Amino acid sequence: MRKLTSITIERLATRRGVRSLPVRNFLATLGYAKSESRELANLYADAASYRWNAATVAAIRKGIELAYKEAHE
Repeated sequence: MRKLTSITIERLATRRGVRSLPVRNFLATLGYAKSESRELANLYADAASYRWNAATVAAIRKGIELAYKEAHE
């Protein structure tokens, strides 16, 4: 896993229809779950709890994919 830059996080957080605060907060704490599958599980649990819209979930999911990308290569 690699740490996302603040520029990458900001680009994801400012997409159309995205709630920026959840994106910034979630992506800033990546790595604590220690695996991509656990990060995604946390994402979906938080999304249901906080009723995040699809654009917000998609932005966070993209950030998780970018952070764990090198693990797939």
